[in-house]
Amino acid sequence: MTTESLFKTADGKSHIVTFFLMTTLFLLWGFCNGMIDVMDKHFQDYLHLSKAQSAWVQFAHYLGYFLMALPAGLLARRFGYKGGIIAGLLAVSLGGFWFVPATHIGSFWAFLLGVCLISMGLTILETVANPYTTVLGPRHFAAARINLAQSFNGVGWILGPIVGGAFFYSKAGTEVAHGQLYVPYVAVAVIVLVLAVVFAFAAIPDLIPEGETTPDAAGPAKPGVSLWSQRHFTGALVAQFGYVAAQAGIFSFFINYVVSEVPAISSGAVNSWFLQGGAALRGNDYFINEQGASRLLGVAGFGLFLAGRFSGAIILRKLSAPLALGIYGAVNVVLCALVVLKLGWISVGAVFLSFFFMSIMFPTIFALGIHGLGSQAKRASAFIVMAIMGGAIMPKFMGYLGDQYNMSVSFAVPLACFLVVASYGFSWSRLSHTAGVHDATVHPGH
Repeated sequence: MTTESLFKTADGKSHIVTFFLMTTLFLLWGFCNGMIDVMDKHFQDYLHLSKAQSAWVQFAHYLGYFLMALPAGLLARRFGYKGGIIAGLLAVSLGGFWFVPATHIGSFWAFLLGVCLISMGLTILETVANPYTTVLGPRHFAAARINLAQSFNGVGWILGPIVGGAFFYSKAGTEVAHGQLYVPYVAVAVIVLVLAVVFAFAAIPDLIPEGETTPDAAGPAKPGVSLWSQRHFTGALVAQFGYVAAQAGIFSFFINYVVSEVPAISSGAVNSWFLQGGAALRGNDYFINEQGASRLLGVAGFGLFLAGRFSGAIILRKLSAPLALGIYGAVNVVLCALVVLKLGWISVGAVFLSFFFMSIMFPTIFALGIHGLGSQAKRASAFIVMAIMGGAIMPKFMGYLGDQYNMSVSFAVPLACFLVVASYGFSWSRLSHTAGVHDATVHPGH
């Protein structure tokens, strides 16, 4: 397989330029999500919130996805891919600018509203961009393309916590940090407006999915067949709910986990360039503080997440998508169990490895969920994005366990969620009535 063949449609046209333009959107929402994941601890400190209370940040974020998912699908069908993208960018920009008055108001609800507005814009972008990447070339490389695009999303996840941590955990103190929360969001709003202009003048063809009108063994859904009768689609809703719930919990409480559960570090590590200012003395020992944890989240955690995305794009060219999903889900069940057992540095290592094995889950569940749905794929895409609501609900339970016991015990929540994901991967062939599990790699998308 050549790079050209990955992006060449049946009419012989190459869409590689369009694809890489689309990757800017994946980078954008990864960056915004990454910044949100370092906000919880700041609000815990500034507003004196419990872990469960600070999880309202995730609730507001994923509520935006839930509220906008169906309207986003309607926008995509009414105005096409290009119109949907521009609408999503304008909504993100509006949310970014709202952080200016929100910072002056200073109340928790004002920041939550900003988070919700941005996520509503991101919902439109995700609803359009995820399925669009699957049609920018042969359908049998759809899972590889969407995972490659999500690799750029991973770059955004790395940068988000680093930039967010610099503002949310300022060395000048919590008060000063709270007064400059709007700065990174206004920068995002300006950049997004520029992107909207670029997309307005760019050529974004509204491609028809390959095979949409020609039924085959894996089948685009036939006219008259109910979307809800497609068990691999309904299973994807449950799996995506579980995956995003696990991801949101681990990402949002990572800083809490590192600050409270990671063992003492050596004086040599404290003086290293990476942890300068990122450690604090407690008793006679040094422990990683919020700034250090933010850097670890961005560089190590999301670095492994990005590595998993890039390697996943390669693995999914060789290994069937549902089998890979099942294996990765099962590995994360084991890793979360190690965290719950509180085994010192072994548990810490397990937390970081979970980032790597989460990497392919969202795009792969997405591709498997819309497999063979043909003209119903855009509508199915909206419902799968709605399933992101899992990220609004489950972190509340994880925060509650963290408040009542400790952050190690709270990893029982993502453990259960990854069990659901693994079950979907291993049972996908039966749910989709596909002749063999390997066929999911051959026909993963529309």
